[in-house]
Amino acid sequence: MGVVVLVTGVARHLGARFVAEVRRRPDVDLVVGVDVQPPRRPVEEPDGPAAPYRFHQLDLRRPAVARVIAEHGVDTVVHLSVSATGLGSTNRSAVKESNVIGTMQLLGACQKAPGVRRLVVKSTTGVYGSAPRDPAVFTERIQPKNPPGGGFAKDAAEVEGYVRGFARRRPDVAVTVLRFANIVGPAADTPLGEYFALPVLPTVLGYDPRLQFVHEDDAVAVLCRAAAEPEPGTVNTGTFNVAGEGVLLLSQCARRLGRPTLPLLLPAVSWMAVLARQTRLVDVSPEQLRLLTHGRVVDTTRLRETFGYRPAFTTPEAFADFAAARGPGLLPPERLAAAADRLTGLLGPEPAPADRSSTGRSRTDRSRTDRDRTDRPTRPRS
Repeated sequence: MGVVVLVTGVARHLGARFVAEVRRRPDVDLVVGVDVQPPRRPVEEPDGPAAPYRFHQLDLRRPAVARVIAEHGVDTVVHLSVSATGLGSTNRSAVKESNVIGTMQLLGACQKAPGVRRLVVKSTTGVYGSAPRDPAVFTERIQPKNPPGGGFAKDAAEVEGYVRGFARRRPDVAVTVLRFANIVGPAADTPLGEYFALPVLPTVLGYDPRLQFVHEDDAVAVLCRAAAEPEPGTVNTGTFNVAGEGVLLLSQCARRLGRPTLPLLLPAVSWMAVLARQTRLVDVSPEQLRLLTHGRVVDTTRLRETFGYRPAFTTPEAFADFAAARGPGLLPPERLAAAADRLTGLLGPEPAPADRSSTGRSRTDRSRTDRDRTDRPTRPRS
């Protein structure tokens, strides 16, 4: 008998893409999708042979997921429903319950199911936090000096704690935790994507944080590799940072999007973030504001050398694909480059620098001084 995969969070874009991809695997017999509401778009039917798909509408906070696991004989669970935003609800307490309580119910159901052999959990690099005294690069073993105090990052940290407890109780289950950087792509739906969609980007005065991104294609590929048996010479159990190579500054992101920035003092930006959340214009959480102030960079050596995957997109390439799908902003980079060229032409060629000696005077200055000394009348001696 082949593999039966249960996927949570299938109503979101990443979950739907993963379902479509994992159904193409020849060793998969059935894919079961679970979420609190049906997907907004019909499930994409893969080209060629594909495993059948079943969807169950249920709330992970209820114990009904145990019945689904037992009914279908699930042996691989991919938990993708831990998210910064809720489906159909913007209430922070409801989102936290869905993330933490839903994960606890799912792990309890997996613990009671003897057929479960593999568990994959989507987490975030936000568990490292963002603070001014953070290390330049976070590895998987580094503990944050300032752990997240709330929001989605704290939810993810609590979820990882429960997953570690499950791994101790069920050592026969292969457990993988994937800490994704900000996922971007043509259709990625994330709070940071909503921020970059603003016509003008508010920034914190005096700060230009370093950011990392991972393309949605790479995110799906990593999930598929984690949900399968490891390839020879690799290990796909444990905790892994997932991000494209390289970094981008926030100012570079704004220029590539063609968005002007509005530098403000931190209290003013915080007030604007609260107002944006209350009016549901964009969800800029306090943890995201800290990221846009201090930034965060993670090390992906274990992903490449142990897990055996090198992202196809670097951070600049992933963001470029995201920017291309967003369309030109108020200040398109091509127009800015053309304006700079025209301004350079109007100013004319730059004058050649004068040849100065070690004393700081040019040859022209020295010759003029020598000539003045020669022309100066001398006083006759008495």
